[in-house]
Amino acid sequence: MDTVLQLGEVAVHVTLKEIKNVHLGVYPPSGRVRIAAPARMKMDAIRSLAISKLAWIRRQQRTFRDQEREAAREYVSGESHHLWGRRYLLSVEEREAPMRVDVRHRRLHLQIRPGTSTDRRAALLDAWYREKIRGALVSLLAKWQKIVGRAPKQIFVRRMRTKWGGCNPGSRNIRLNTELAKKPKECLEYILVHELAHLREPTHNARFSQFMDQVMPGWEIRRRELNRLPLRYEAWTY
Repeated sequence: MDTVLQLGEVAVHVTLKEIKNVHLGVYPPSGRVRIAAPARMKMDAIRSLAISKLAWIRRQQRTFRDQEREAAREYVSGESHHLWGRRYLLSVEEREAPMRVDVRHRRLHLQIRPGTSTDRRAALLDAWYREKIRGALVSLLAKWQKIVGRAPKQIFVRRMRTKWGGCNPGSRNIRLNTELAKKPKECLEYILVHELAHLREPTHNARFSQFMDQVMPGWEIRRRELNRLPLRYEAWTY
């Protein structure tokens, strides 16, 4: 069970686990603060760490509060949807034929069977977005595995509730958020490189930042752009 440290208006959720390093994160959409700390670490030390990072925490929370959010989707004709940072109008066609998604000029065409539910329409589009990411990864991995000097064992593409990506250095598995298919391809590239870099340096320490500066100069610009873009309403809930 989490311990909650209340630092003024900021609630910090602390989890003690069998890890070596402290991990501090601020997560969308509300700016929830979480610290994962080694089981042996004293709560007073964790509180001191959180206090020392309060200015940074508040900046991150302001970013999420100010960030534009997409409206909840109904998956009907005329809605705006995105692919690789470009806006498309959804066109829904009901036919007794195999269901599919494709792009036709500036329209995202969704072919479904009559009576298909909203949840099924959403699942069909999510699966299509996953395939778009997998297709883009072929060339990106060929490029960046050589530059970073590390290769993942597996890459999982799935809807993630609080992160754009994740890496488990022990298993060498990387996770990528399906939502990245809606952002410019430069954002997917940045997240992939970020997670590949974690195969060399598991934590966000100075060595990690220095390595990112070396292999992808200007990576902070891509990160800011990604965090500036609208968040999907359904995807970022607790």
